[in-house]
Amino acid sequence: MEISQLIGYVLAVFVGMILGMLGSGGSILSVPILVYVMGIEPTLATAYSLFIIGTTSLVGGIHKAKEKLVDFNKVILFGIPAVISVFVTRKIIIPNIPDILFSTDDFTLSKSILIMVVFSIVMILASVRMIKPFDEKTILEKGKLNYYKIALMGIFIGLLSGFVGAGGGFLIVPTLLLFAKTPMKMAVGTSLFIVSSQSLIGFTGDVMGNQVIDWELLLFFTAASIVGIFIGNYISKKVKEEKLIIGFGWFVLAMGIFIITKELFWS
Repeated sequence: MEISQLIGYVLAVFVGMILGMLGSGGSILSVPILVYVMGIEPTLATAYSLFIIGTTSLVGGIHKAKEKLVDFNKVILFGIPAVISVFVTRKIIIPNIPDILFSTDDFTLSKSILIMVVFSIVMILASVRMIKPFDEKTILEKGKLNYYKIALMGIFIGLLSGFVGAGGGFLIVPTLLLFAKTPMKMAVGTSLFIVSSQSLIGFTGDVMGNQVIDWELLLFFTAASIVGIFIGNYISKKVKEEKLIIGFGWFVLAMGIFIITKELFWS
């Protein structure tokens, strides 16, 4: 086993820990680890990430369900449009994006660079949401369920998740809180099941295509992430959730800035 792979598997435990503690954010780390540490091509890395996050989230979701922290009605309401859009993205949209989108003497915009740049923008936007958490009590006291916005957000998050290989939990949790009036702890557990369903369905779009999957690497990485999610669940009971979210938000912001700078100016 190469040293880069070993480091990648160790970091995979951290990916699972983040999912276990926050119910989101794991995919924000898995794609950069796969690309920059393990040397996986970005388009393939997004496919791997969907499987890793989907499987790990399913394990975490089952654990939350045992604690009565999953609203399965909202899993269906949000999950169906998300699953459809992520599958379409992976099966149809991604394969039809040309490898080279734009080129000059000084710069070439490839599909790989585009994916990583969009991913870094998503990271930066997600970090802002984490650094400035919502006032849960005020949100839950106002308004009613907005089914139209929930469905639209499901479609949008499915498209975005399919494109960048992220589960979208960092968007799903606030959507459940804002539009589905779901308490934060319940939103985290519900998010894990939504992330799992849309990620694994999205991955089938790659399996049905022309992608060559390194199953040994993928299963080792996933197993390490599953170990991490149990560690994360344990830590979440000992540490104040708000401090975890804010601290991770600053880390994600720094990573997002690093990736967009690297892809646009250091490639």
